[in-house]
Amino acid sequence: MGTQRNGFSKRETFILSVDVGTTSIRCHVYDKSASIRGSCSAKVSLLYPQPGWVEIDPDDLWKDFVTVVKGAVQDAGLQMCQMESLGISTQRATFMTWDRNTGKPFHNFITWQDLRAAELVRSWNWSCTMKTVHGVMKMLHFLTRQKRFLAASLVVFTTQHVSLRLVWALNNIPQLRQAVEDGSCYFGTIDTWLLYKLTKGLVHATDYSNASATAIFDSYQMCWSGFVCSLLSIPLSILPRVQNTSHKFGTCDPSIFGVPIPIMSVMADQQAAMFGECCFDIGDVKITMGTGTFMDINTGNKPHTSVAGLYPLVGWKIGADVVYLAEGNAAGTGAAIKWDLLKLHDTTFSLYVLQAPLNDPKACASFMGLKPSTTKRHLVRAILESIAFRNKQLFEVMLRETRIPITKIRADGGVCTNNFIMQLTADLLGRKIERPSHFDMSCLGAAFVAGLGTGYWRNQEELKKLLTTDQHFLPRRSKADWDMGSPYRGVLQSWERALQRSMHWYSQP
Repeated sequence: MGTQRNGFSKRETFILSVDVGTTSIRCHVYDKSASIRGSCSAKVSLLYPQPGWVEIDPDDLWKDFVTVVKGAVQDAGLQMCQMESLGISTQRATFMTWDRNTGKPFHNFITWQDLRAAELVRSWNWSCTMKTVHGVMKMLHFLTRQKRFLAASLVVFTTQHVSLRLVWALNNIPQLRQAVEDGSCYFGTIDTWLLYKLTKGLVHATDYSNASATAIFDSYQMCWSGFVCSLLSIPLSILPRVQNTSHKFGTCDPSIFGVPIPIMSVMADQQAAMFGECCFDIGDVKITMGTGTFMDINTGNKPHTSVAGLYPLVGWKIGADVVYLAEGNAAGTGAAIKWDLLKLHDTTFSLYVLQAPLNDPKACASFMGLKPSTTKRHLVRAILESIAFRNKQLFEVMLRETRIPITKIRADGGVCTNNFIMQLTADLLGRKIERPSHFDMSCLGAAFVAGLGTGYWRNQEELKKLLTTDQHFLPRRSKADWDMGSPYRGVLQSWERALQRSMHWYSQP
């Protein structure tokens, strides 16, 4: 049997996986051992047309997607015909609308970081309508004891959700409104747009993990929320069909890559990272520290109803099995500093860098406790400590809310390469934290699901055996010792006071 120049068999097949993140698009080619055989990446160009607006040009994104796929296969020294299937992971809640007949966008992608709907969020959250909704849902929960009514009684809108950013677009883009009236409008998050482009307009779909992150999806009923869409005047007709995470969504048109490659998985990035970390069991926790920090816990086959801000998500749906997650997040983690410039200092200082607290777009980042003797290294350490402190804050909310025993903690994302943050987080949580050998877990998760769909890998137990760990971070003291006698106890309390002072700082988001 002949082989190619790198020694691979012509009949050997591989899994393609692409992750469209907030700052980059990455494509990897995986083999049976889940090793990366080829890679290619491109930067996501963010546009800032007005203060607080964050957009992505859809045509540029599509061109970059095609480029990285071709580049990864070329880097592996393989041929497209050896790609058994394609998996796609994407940033969540970044959306666009377009003409279903021509494919022409009505506007750029409006990203999850965009704040143009902040005033809409404020006015809706304080409106008499929302107070009435909360009251009615509390009554329904009292009468029925159904948790979905309790969840509805606690819901608040945020700028990270698709819901009110889509309302803004419907109210402010005339050609979009006209297309809705004409019945020629499609709405979609990035995954939906890529499916539409890859299949030359044949497929308008998403998966449950992406849909659940929009705030217009009912994770209890597993369908688009007719109630929310009616409340906000969002037409159900523009929304994509929701499919299983493991599903043959369609086939890449041969004109794009030269061969028809089956698209076997579509996933939201944090849920994909959870799958890539093999957090398949109830109580498994994943901490992704990248552009933001996302802490997820596997809650099993029922969504978690939160009273403190954890967001219930569909992790994935494979066949008839649904896995739910509860998620807490903090924005601005990786954006706080350039990691390759870090130089740590050996002393602890009472300086704090604050990320905007949840649901407060008017909060500021700040240093507090500056002195004439403060140096750059002190500021850097304060940034690193603040990330670990935020991890502890999210973890304690998660423990208190879910009451689920923690079975394991895995960390990924570019920031987790910093040993100081990893060790301090392990100390503050009082738990062992495992760091994988490579950090593109969203890509790996989408690849795993795509491979399971074609039989490339047999089951989740096989995937667990493929998972590799770079380092274990063990707490240097017990959690009780850290809570009672750690020098960080006072520092953490001061950080929490400083956090409160940073809130409601700006008059505008």
